[in-house]
Amino acid sequence: MGTERVGFYVLLVLVTLAFIAVILPFYSAIFWALVFAIIFYPLHMRIERALSGRYNAAAALSVLICLCLVIVPGLIILASLVQQGNELYQRINSGEIDLRQLLTQAQQSLPLFVQERLETLELDGFAEMQERISSVLMRGGSFFAGRALTVGQNTVQFIIAFGIMLYLLFFLFRDGRALARTIRRSMPLSDGHTSKFTAKFTSVVRATVRGNVIIAIIQGAIGGVTFWALGVQPALLWGVVMSFLSLLPAVGAALVWVPTAIYLALAGYWIKAVILVMIGAFGIGLVDNLLRPPLVGKEVKLPDYIVLISTIGGISLIGINGFVLGPLVAALFISAWGIFTEERQGAPARASKQP
Repeated sequence: MGTERVGFYVLLVLVTLAFIAVILPFYSAIFWALVFAIIFYPLHMRIERALSGRYNAAAALSVLICLCLVIVPGLIILASLVQQGNELYQRINSGEIDLRQLLTQAQQSLPLFVQERLETLELDGFAEMQERISSVLMRGGSFFAGRALTVGQNTVQFIIAFGIMLYLLFFLFRDGRALARTIRRSMPLSDGHTSKFTAKFTSVVRATVRGNVIIAIIQGAIGGVTFWALGVQPALLWGVVMSFLSLLPAVGAALVWVPTAIYLALAGYWIKAVILVMIGAFGIGLVDNLLRPPLVGKEVKLPDYIVLISTIGGISLIGINGFVLGPLVAALFISAWGIFTEERQGAPARASKQP
């Protein structure tokens, strides 16, 4: 390899890293523009055909549909979530909701032998458990209060990122096919490998967002309406929390409704507890089993333990975007090693056929 070629590759790497550094502050806007473009691209193609190839008008209409169906409702729910979380924190902080009293009532509702067992734990009695639980709930409430303050302080940055996402989404709709061809030609992989990775990328994004998010919204809606009907407040907050937790397989929304049902039972609200358990088990629980196969599809379904670990790891590493990027990285990892294994197994077979 000549000196000029080496110099070109070094320059290519340097300018690529520099470009990544330039766009990194708005990676969330770019990422979600790409996600929305992938999910709504089949609909955009229908709009484009209906408008007889008027690409600009079709792209603008597709962006408007994304705004009305997903983005604006999502922002409204997020704002309501932050508001209710902040109100809950203020009620706890002002003493309107006494967590210690609620925990004491729950303790007194326990059987006597359970109370005696709690007193023997290495926690200096139930009082320390109350203190720890109260501290955790207060930190959760202060998180929502802090989010509300942060949103107010970063309004300009949010507006800029939001504008970039919509602007990029328009061009992804209009020029998506040309961009995809350019990327495929530029990737240092064979055509077969590029096609497999591209298909896996788009299928996982669609399955993760379209399938898992729809399932999460339905489970959260059922849980939120149930909480509202049973008088468990703030119902919207707990419904959204269940939606987020529903992205995790195996455990999911049960992390919210099971402890709530236990508390209702200990507090003496047996009918409410039974209703919540019935709806949680046969309503929220069955949604995943009934809707996941047709929405996600068996061809892109990862093992539940891989989804659980990659989702939690992705969220821990990069925040809310990780619920898509985590399973996406896991799927591409499994796909890459699957291609490698197939080629390793195919190479000896081809060699054995040669005379």
